Amino acid sequence: MSFGLYAIGFAILIAGLTYAAYLVHVPAHWIVVGVIVLLGVGILTGVKATRQKDPVG
Repeated sequence: MSFGLYAIGFAILIAGLTYAAYLVHVPAHWIVVGVIVLLGVGILTGVKATRQKDPVG
């Protein structure tokens, strides 16, 4: 799976969670903190899931 597809899917997930947090009246600064943390987690897991394996020799 390409990193672009992974990133798009994760962005949709973050958008949904952000909207849900807004609907339950979570303070804006905590929503921003959550988005930043989720972006970091998304980048780390996306790179890990889509990177090419190094050649053995």
